[in-house]
Amino acid sequence: MFIKMTLHREGTTTIALTILFVFLLNTLVQFFLADYALIRWFIYLLSVGLLYIVLQFFRNPKISTTHGENLVICPADGKVVVIEETTESEYFKDKRLQISVFMSPFNVHINRNPIAGVVSYFKYHPGKYLVAWDPKSSTENERTTVVVKHKSGIEILYRQIAGALARRIVWYIKETDSVIQAEEFGFIKFGSRVDVFLPLDTKVNVQLGDIVKGGITVIGELKQKK
Repeated sequence: MFIKMTLHREGTTTIALTILFVFLLNTLVQFFLADYALIRWFIYLLSVGLLYIVLQFFRNPKISTTHGENLVICPADGKVVVIEETTESEYFKDKRLQISVFMSPFNVHINRNPIAGVVSYFKYHPGKYLVAWDPKSSTENERTTVVVKHKSGIEILYRQIAGALARRIVWYIKETDSVIQAEEFGFIKFGSRVDVFLPLDTKVNVQLGDIVKGGITVIGELKQKK
């Protein structure tokens, strides 16, 4: 059965290079290993597997996104690895509730806006490539920091963090932009993490270890201002 796979635009170069590599490898195998059928077919299968992994990494599935005035929508597919009260030192410089989602190489790597509002702060930070679940990755790895101000006046911060395999963070927003909840704001290549920093009185709707979906799962509910 043929399965239609929509691919994300960020994968264009990587996919093209992978196809070229697979073609050249299989051509060389056919020429130099013509008398070694077992080895030849083993390499064929490995090359097809490599291409499939790259294609599925850049898949862009069609989803029905979740929306809500006081809802905080998950910014990425993956697994909840952190739910804790912590000090956010870059922008708020006070106590916030942190929820972090780890994306494995097998997750969809599109990043989506948790809330609607106006971008009040944006900054890109070059940095290291520690494993994404290392606590230091939040402040030492290559990353972006985005702060969006909701129409209620509440601001939340979310941060793209590169992992040990990730070497490129992509973003599509800048300060003063108006953003739509659950719409794409960026992409991280090959394994990474997204942190979200919320007001302490936010109602948390997920637990550690939960498998979540970007643009779909509600990770929290903001307390509405009177």
